[in-house]
Amino acid sequence: MKITGGESKGRLLASLKGMDIRPTSSKVREAIFNILGQDMTGIKVLDIFAGTGILGIEALSRGAERAIFIDKSEHSIKIISKNLTLCGYQDIGMLLKRDIIRGSALESFRTKEEIDLAFVDPPYGKGFVPPVLEMLSMGSILAPQAIIVTESLKTDALPETAGNLFLSDTRIYGETKIDIYKGGH
Repeated sequence: MKITGGESKGRLLASLKGMDIRPTSSKVREAIFNILGQDMTGIKVLDIFAGTGILGIEALSRGAERAIFIDKSEHSIKIISKNLTLCGYQDIGMLLKRDIIRGSALESFRTKEEIDLAFVDPPYGKGFVPPVLEMLSMGSILAPQAIIVTESLKTDALPETAGNLFLSDTRIYGETKIDIYKGGH
């Protein structure tokens, strides 16, 4: 698993073996950053269901100011920590071991800065995206014009809106669907 762009482009990262982890493919990651833009300078990123941390680390590689990684797995947290260190981002990456689906993970989490970009890449087929979108829209952690990128199976039906978030773009790559939600609805 390699970083596809930015200052750490080509850097090989550690991945999780034998677990229920499905890191976002390099093709899909490249597509996401082609849609969002390659320059992430100064933004704050939230990577939910972070797994290996690849999406948040890709944003850091492209200039994001800070990234917060949330995952419930201790193994994932250790791998993300290792990957942040491999790239020299340990000082701008924050790790939170939380089960976002069990509720209050976002409510108990406070940040001084508002989040500009959130990645929501849960295990496929479990229906996790809609409740996480609702949590994000009801919380006070997103910047008014925040962008939320969700990843799901291409057959998963997702809402057009969630609170003040609205669906602005959908792309299909093989079995993977990328939905882009924006704030300011």
